[in-house]
Amino acid sequence: MSKLRLAAWAALVLMLGAAVLAIILAVQRFPRGISVLLCVALAASAAWYAIQRRGAFRIVSAGVAASLLAGAVALILVEGKPLLDLLILAALGGALVAAREAFRVRIQLPAAQPPDRPVMFYNPLSGGGKAERFHLADEATRRRIEPIELRRGDDLEELVRAAVRRGANGLAMAGGDGSQAIVAKVAAEYRLPYACIPAGTRNHFALDLGVDRDDVVGALDAFVNGGERRVDLAEVAGRVFVNNVSLGLYAEAVQRDGYREAKLRTLIDTVPDVFGPGGELPHLHWEGPAGEESGAAVLVSNNRYRLGRALGAGTRPRLDGGQLGITVIGPTGKGPGRGRSRPHEIHQWSSPTFEITSDRPVPAGIDGEATHLEPPLRFRILPAALQVRIAPTHPGASPSAIEPDSPLQALGALMKLALGRPLGSH
Repeated sequence: MSKLRLAAWAALVLMLGAAVLAIILAVQRFPRGISVLLCVALAASAAWYAIQRRGAFRIVSAGVAASLLAGAVALILVEGKPLLDLLILAALGGALVAAREAFRVRIQLPAAQPPDRPVMFYNPLSGGGKAERFHLADEATRRRIEPIELRRGDDLEELVRAAVRRGANGLAMAGGDGSQAIVAKVAAEYRLPYACIPAGTRNHFALDLGVDRDDVVGALDAFVNGGERRVDLAEVAGRVFVNNVSLGLYAEAVQRDGYREAKLRTLIDTVPDVFGPGGELPHLHWEGPAGEESGAAVLVSNNRYRLGRALGAGTRPRLDGGQLGITVIGPTGKGPGRGRSRPHEIHQWSSPTFEITSDRPVPAGIDGEATHLEPPLRFRILPAALQVRIAPTHPGASPSAIEPDSPLQALGALMKLALGRPLGSH
């Protein structure tokens, strides 16, 4: 039996076991089990209230949330059977791991002629010094790839263009996603092959491309015997981005001093300015599916993100769909019969172009880099603009490329795999 079938069977058995145990506990603990759920729901509401406030209101609300969670734990312990709860959690966790393994994608990309004068640009400070830790310059030289170090004060785009003028016919970047976008832009402009080396901190673009983020050195083999795929790029105000442009809540946080050192705390401290009492929505307006709208937070991405799912959440199933992904939190519709949405409501749609207007410069985070953009902000997708080379040992596709969109679809897909019927790339 193949590993995929074994993983699918394991996921199904663990999910069934968790469901049976949960039903047994619900019967045994009725009606106390309802009190546990109520405590958890109220704790979530109190936590959200705390995030929206500052000072004493935040402290008190956070204390209430913590107390309610402690109460839920106490109610579970009173039953004297916490082992069953732990077994349910362990079974669910195991089912998730097994399902991820069952839906793992590995694509055999078409072989491509390796460039004879490839160049790799690397930021020695990116990712906590990954380039030095993995000896990337030496490893690149060993593969006949010229390494060029990016020093403080250098203009990366000018360095890349200068290398092309000297005859470079393959461009790789070892650094964060902002740097990846600059090199990808030049590679697309000159129709040169490009390789993403995951030497940044999070390497979101590498993940969605199908580059193994844990194999930094192996990614260099993209220019040795790698396969090729074409992916989209996106653009706003003439600036190319590979992941997304954030406007509103996250963009405001990125602009603040101390964001790099304490990202989560800075983001939480920004929430009251947008969602709290007297909070002011950014002056952003656009035409959406329901007509003229505005909102508290907008994310425009190079292809659509998968949101709100345990499997593949926060990734893009594909980068060659030829569409921008547009995600809005808490829009205000101005069309007939449309009222204000809840502050946390999420709306998502796709379009090849998108335009946002405002009466002032707009703070933005472009692939995580803080900037301001002059309105109107015109976004567009650049379909199949980039020739990406990927090492033959790497997946070659996003981890969510064939993951189903709903729990019910996931269950059906796991059953198909368990019975030996292939899915997509499998």
